[in-house]
Formats: sequence, C-alpha cells, structure tokens
Amino acid sequence: MESKIKEVPMEDPEPSKSIDFTDTKIAFSTKSDKELKNMGRLFALMNKSALVNIGSKLGLLAFKLRLPFVDFIVKKTIFKQFCGGESLMDCQNAIDTLYRHDSLTILDYGAEGKSSEEDFNRVMEETMRAIEFAASNNSVPVVSTKITGLVDNDILIGVQNGDPQSEHQQRAYDQMVERVDKICKKASELKVGVFVDAEESWLQEPIDDLVMEMMAKYNHGKVIVYNTYQLYRHDKLAQLKSDHQKAIKMGFLFGAKLVRGAYMEKERERALEMNYPSPIQPDKESTDRDFDEGVDYCIRNYQQIASCCASHNVESNRKQAKLIEELGLQKDHPHFNFCQLYGMSDYITFNIGKAGYNVAKYVPYGPIRDVVPYLIRRAQENTSVTGEMSRELSLIKTEIKRRGI
Repeated sequence: MESKIKEVPMEDPEPSKSIDFTDTKIAFSTKSDKELKNMGRLFALMNKSALVNIGSKLGLLAFKLRLPFVDFIVKKTIFKQFCGGESLMDCQNAIDTLYRHDSLTILDYGAEGKSSEEDFNRVMEETMRAIEFAASNNSVPVVSTKITGLVDNDILIGVQNGDPQSEHQQRAYDQMVERVDKICKKASELKVGVFVDAEESWLQEPIDDLVMEMMAKYNHGKVIVYNTYQLYRHDKLAQLKSDHQKAIKMGFLFGAKLVRGAYMEKERERALEMNYPSPIQPDKESTDRDFDEGVDYCIRNYQQIASCCASHNVESNRKQAKLIEELGLQKDHPHFNFCQLYGMSDYITFNIGKAGYNVAKYVPYGPIRDVVPYLIRRAQENTSVTGEMSRELSLIKTEIKRRGI
C-alpha cells in the first residue's frame, strides 16, 4: 500500500547562486525507480514517532533474544538504507556510487559501547584497516572513530569526575590513549583525516582533552585529527573558539566537525534525575544560532581551521555555501567541508556536490548486530527532526511524480 506523504512548501526564499536544494533529479540520481519508492515508504514509516519507539524497543529485544528472522528483516530495510555493508569491501559499491555523483565518503565502523579488551583492540584494528583502505581510495578522505568503542565508558566517567583511579583503571585509560595514538599516527603517516565523534556530556571532557593532545601531535602542515562539537550544548561554541585559540598559541592546525547533537533527551533526563543544570540549549533557536555562528567562525578563520558542517539542516548548509561565495573563497578548499549521513538528506548532499563544494556521506559499516544501536538512533533522530524529514519525504514524492512511476 502506498504511504501518504505530507506535502511541504518547497520554495527557496534565498537561493544560493549555485545550489538549488529542490532539484530532485540530482538529489535522487543514485536511486532506481524501485529504490526510490522503497525509500519513500521507509521514510514515511520512520516519520511516525510512536511506531519508531515501539519498533526500536521490539528490535532490541528481538536481537537480545537472538531471534533468527531479525537479521534478515533489518538487513533488507534500515541496514540497507543507512549502512554501506558488513565489511569494508562491502562498502566499495556505495563508495563508487557516491563518487560518481560528486560525493566523497567518510567511513565509520559502527561498533560502540564495547566492554572487553578484546573488543577494544578489534575496533582499533578495524579502524586502522579503514585508514589503510581510505589511503588507497581517493574518494575516502576521512574515517570516523568513537572513543567509546576503545574503552569502557566507566573509565571515562571516572576520569571526568576526578575519582581516584585504581591501578587497573589507570592501565585501562593508558591503553585507550595508546589505541587512539596508534590510530592517529597511522592516519598521519597515510595522510587520512580522523573525525572523533562526540559523546554524552558526562564523559566528554577526557575525550576533548585527548583529541586536543592528538591535534597538537599530528596537525602540522595538514589537519589530520578533528574533534566534534555538539552545538545543542550551550557551552560548546565558547569551547570551539577557546580550543582554536589554544591551537594558535601552541602552533598546530585545528580540526572541527560541527553537529547539532545526538543525545538531547538522554541529557535532559539525566540532568533532571541527578538535579544538575542541563547542558542543553533552552530551545532550538539557540542551537541554530550557535551552530551557524560556529560555521561562520570556522570559515572566517579557515587558514588555521579545517571544518566540516555536519548537518541535515538545509539552512545551515545554505549559509555555509553562501558565506564561502560572499568571501570569494575557493569552493573546494580542503578546509571547507559538508557532510550528511548515508541514506539521509540526499537532496542536500548531491546538490552541494553538483555545485562544486566538498561534500561527503558518513557511511557506517559493520556486522548487523554491532550497528543496531546506531540504526535505532538514526530512526529515533529522524522522528525528532520532523521539518527536515517532511521536506525530504515531499521531495521523494516530487521525484516519483517527475519520473511518472
């Protein structure tokens, strides 16, 4: 049965000189007729918050119970939409398709929240393999890594809280630092960028400190290491500027990936339960303001900062593109970057790429059971950005009509 897709006005009130985000022919040029219709049905379902919440809980339960049919269903639906494959080699088809349509690839091994030394070392080794793979592939300039895949969360929480560390805990922390250093060293040797993902506020501080340490060590002549700044936190714009000033004083280049954020509800609930001030902005307008100011700051300081506007908000992408144009800067300068998640916001990605800017898709991969937490978060995030989701659904419907299918 065809899903009903809500129509959203598609006017572009302030069109960029180069980018038409409503060009559906370009936006969905990677999709066959069948794929486009399947995408429309999937996104329409994911736009229903109650359905997503129930499905997420049932999906996690089914995986815990190891029900045999679950892998097959997930692989044919959300895994296929949002992941490049179960291995690096599986991703090659997605990488090649993206490249043919003016998009680069950021590889992201989807494991997170691991708990054993064996798991941590496996994530490190897989990340280093991804770096080697990227170095041999011109269309993969960056890999992404999560510190929570390299150490137990409790170790990071203890360090942030200033708790006394046992010998075992200190050794675990030191081993994590060694893993991160090995990843960054390999990336530096092979001239591949590394995006370090952001985490929850209660374990983010030691990550920030470590990433700055890695930047100071490896960001000379070329930006290798990037930290991620979640601008839905009210303190992150100030930290972005402060970290940049530290980089100037210490004589290294600065790398910043700007996102709005991924843990808002969890952050607010924990702050309420534990009776401390929420680190989250009071409203969406404050987040949008700080995000766009962060983009402006990075672009205007591009000689020392390589930045990435990692956003599914069409206005933020438009503003970065317009600022680059207004300042008369080189569109494809290596310090100016855009990226969106694989399987989402194709109307942003492919129209930016067609206009000559550096844009990439974040392509997660890994065994289905390992990337389920990521996939569930994608589904839940989609329900929380209804304006952009409705916009994308409307564009899918427009393209279906244009093709006459």
